[in-house]
Amino acid sequence: MIERLKAGATVLSPDGTAFAVDEELAAAFEPGDRLVATRQAGLLRIPAAEARRADAAVTAASDAFGAMNAVNDDAIVGFYAEASAQLEDDAVWNSIAEINAEDVLRAQARGRSTTRLVVSNAMRGKMIEGLKGWAEMPSTRGSVLETIAHDGFRVELVGAALGPVAFVFEGRPNVLADACGVLRGGNTVVFRIGSDALQTAQAIMRQVVRPALAEAGLPAGAVSLVDSAAHAAGWALFLDPRLALAVARGSGAAVELLGALARSAGTPVSLHGTGGAWMVVSESASTRSLREAVMRSLDRKVCNTLNTCCVLGANPQEHVATVLDALAAAGEARGQSFRLHVADGGRHLVPEPMFTTPVRVMRAEGEVTEMQADMLAADALGHEWEWEETPEVTLTTAATLDEAIAAFNAQSPRLVGTLVSDDADEHERFWRTLDAPFVGDGHTRWVDGQYALGKPELGLSNWQGGRLFARGGVLTGDSVFTVRTRYITT
Repeated sequence: MIERLKAGATVLSPDGTAFAVDEELAAAFEPGDRLVATRQAGLLRIPAAEARRADAAVTAASDAFGAMNAVNDDAIVGFYAEASAQLEDDAVWNSIAEINAEDVLRAQARGRSTTRLVVSNAMRGKMIEGLKGWAEMPSTRGSVLETIAHDGFRVELVGAALGPVAFVFEGRPNVLADACGVLRGGNTVVFRIGSDALQTAQAIMRQVVRPALAEAGLPAGAVSLVDSAAHAAGWALFLDPRLALAVARGSGAAVELLGALARSAGTPVSLHGTGGAWMVVSESASTRSLREAVMRSLDRKVCNTLNTCCVLGANPQEHVATVLDALAAAGEARGQSFRLHVADGGRHLVPEPMFTTPVRVMRAEGEVTEMQADMLAADALGHEWEWEETPEVTLTTAATLDEAIAAFNAQSPRLVGTLVSDDADEHERFWRTLDAPFVGDGHTRWVDGQYALGKPELGLSNWQGGRLFARGGVLTGDSVFTVRTRYITT
C-alpha cells in the first residue's frame, strides 16, 4: 500500500515505459489511493472511495453468481418478462423520461453531445424488444454441446455460466437492457455508465431492474451498478480479477485504455470502440445499387455507419458523382447538408466550389459552419468521423481492388468492409483477403446482432487488436458461456 507519492519519482508500466510523478499528482494522492501506470494514458490515480464503490458492485455480482446456480431458467425468463412489463407501464416510463430530461439538460450545459442520451418511445420499444428477445433465446447453460461415446462410459461437453461480466459504456441508457442479456446463461452483470446518463441508469435500476429481480426470485446483485460518475470507478472495475469478462463500449481511446487495464488483471475483454465502415466501389457497380448502398449506410451515426468510401478504376468520376448525390440525399433526409473529406490525389474528382462553400454542421457542441469539403492526408483514411446529424464521409480512390483491400487492412479499424460490384470474382477475392469480421456486398448498416442474426446484441468487436478467439464479432447473451466436461459411466 502506497502511503504517499513524491514528485519526480519514476514509475514503470508493465511494458517497461517510465513515467514521472508530477507535482499535481503527488499533491492529490492520499493514503489508500491506487496508482496505475499504463502505456495508453500514463499514470492513473484511483481514489480509495472510487475503488470501494467498484469493489462493492463486483462483490454483489460475484456473490449473486454463486447464488445463480440455484436459480432455474424459468426464473431468469421471468425476470425479462417483469422488466419489460415495467417498461411498458406508462407511469414508470414517464418518471424515467423526466429524470432523463434532467440528465440531458446537465449534459447540454457542459457542452456534451446528447444524441444518444435522450430516451424516446422508439428507444423504449427497442429496450422492451431486447428484453423479450433475451427471454426467447435458448440458454447454453446446462446444454449438452457434444457427446463422445466410449466403451463403458461417455464424455459430455456441457455449456455453463461464465461468471460476473462487467460493462462500461457512455451516455446510452438503453445499453443497460442490453447488459441484462448475460443473465440468460446464468451469469451476473456489473456495469458503470458515463456521468451524462448516470441518473437515468439509476432510475431504470430503481424502477425496472431491481423490482424485476425481486419478483422473479433472482439474487439482488445479479445486476449491479457502480454508483459513480468518475472514470476512476470504471478503471477500478476493470482491474478487478474476479470478473469473467470485461466489455467496454464507447470512444476509441477510452475503450482501448479500459481493455488494457482488464488484460493487465488477466480478464478477457470484448471491446466495442473504434468503428466506421468502409465501402469499396467497383468499376462494375451499377448506379442504382451504389446510390442505395450509400444512402442506407448513412441513416444515423453508429459504429457500422459508412465512414470511408473508396472508388476504383482509372476513371472513377461517374461513381464519385453518384456517391456525392447519395450523400446529399442522406443529408436532406435529416434536414442537413453533408461533409466530405477528400484524400490526397482526389481533389479533381469533386466540384471545386465544395471546398469554398460553407455549410451548417451539427457537432456535439452545437451548430457550426464549416466548408463542405476539405482535403485529407492519404494516411488518415481510418479516422472515424463522429458526426451528430450531418453525414460525414472520407472519399478516396484506388487503381485496383487489391490496392483498396491493402488500404483497408492497413488503415481501417478492421470492422466492416463492403464491396459494391457486379463481378462475382471480385466478391470472392474481397471475402478471402479483407481482414475484417464483417464483410458484405451492399449497405454497411446490416452489421447488427438483431438485424443480422435475430439476436439482441451486447456489442460488436472489430479486429483492430487482432482476431477474436473462438467466437464471432457479435457479442450476444448466448455467446457468454464456458464449457464443462462430464464423465458418465454407462
